[in-house]
Amino acid sequence: MKKKYTVTDRIITKITGWIAGVTMIALAIWAAFTLWGYYKYEQTNDAQVQEYVNPVISRAGGFIVAVKFEENQPVKKGDTLLVIDNREYTLQVAQTKAAIQKAEAQLRVLESNTYTMQKNAGSAKAQIKASAAKLWKQQLDFDRYSRLYKEESATKQQLENVQATLDVNNSDYQAARENYGAAESKINDIAAEMTVLKAEIVRLKALLDRNMLDVEYTVIRASYDGRMGRRTVEVGQMINVGEVLAYIVDNETDKWVVANYKETQIANMRIGDTVQFVADAFPDQKFKGTIISLSPATGSSFSLLPPDNSTGNYVKIVQRVPVRIRVDAQKTQLAMLKVGMNVNVYVPKNQRRHG
Repeated sequence: MKKKYTVTDRIITKITGWIAGVTMIALAIWAAFTLWGYYKYEQTNDAQVQEYVNPVISRAGGFIVAVKFEENQPVKKGDTLLVIDNREYTLQVAQTKAAIQKAEAQLRVLESNTYTMQKNAGSAKAQIKASAAKLWKQQLDFDRYSRLYKEESATKQQLENVQATLDVNNSDYQAARENYGAAESKINDIAAEMTVLKAEIVRLKALLDRNMLDVEYTVIRASYDGRMGRRTVEVGQMINVGEVLAYIVDNETDKWVVANYKETQIANMRIGDTVQFVADAFPDQKFKGTIISLSPATGSSFSLLPPDNSTGNYVKIVQRVPVRIRVDAQKTQLAMLKVGMNVNVYVPKNQRRHG
């Protein structure tokens, strides 16, 4: 029995044929473009946008009394981010200032004592001269009376009186010299004390500078223009020195892309080569860049536990080499790219070489 086709069957068959044909043509065009892309570009989708994301670290400990930023908020260099209770630090500053004032007062006392002892030493020195003159005169008298006593022109009592006076003058002379030596020794002792005290004042002033720095550290400011990350602190929270309080994305530095190319793809890549890439978030927007460096080692070599292929269980795996690409774009385009975004990178093959 001969099979009959209805008009509907013929229409469906025709439509199906057209659809299949269009699909085949579309697949052929897509395959052509894909093959052309692989022929013309070294491609990878293992690439992400990067820029400096730095931690905001506390250099002073204490209770937070104010938080001046919100998540994702743009900030300017010098803007206050956090304020820490600084009362303990200001008390340390006051104590150190008081210690400096006390040491300086002690230094002034020693300087006054030095002046007094110098006067005493001058008086003792003059006393030495006077005692020496009396001793010299009395020695002459003793010599004269000694000759007179030998000639029996003076009595023994007169000679003994002159001898006694000579001994007294000699004792006075020795006492004057000892007083002068003691005064000089005291001056040297005071000078040594002043040296120690001056060193202590220098130490206290350095400590004061440190304490004042601690007071400044209780106000945490933005180190550069940027955008704040997630907020994890609140008023009343106790923080320690060195604690990470937030993250800030640096707006003052360039953005770049790290593209992890297979080792078989980088043979013809050079620093300065132009690059095109497309972000997954903006598939219709093309970005340009420039290769600025190629990693000196594969990515796996920088891992915590680098692979050891000397065990005998070696399986060859194609390695990835990070390629750093500077983003060449206007501010409006740069603002579109966020840290960590995935991108597809295209490095044209056979770029014209110069030099």
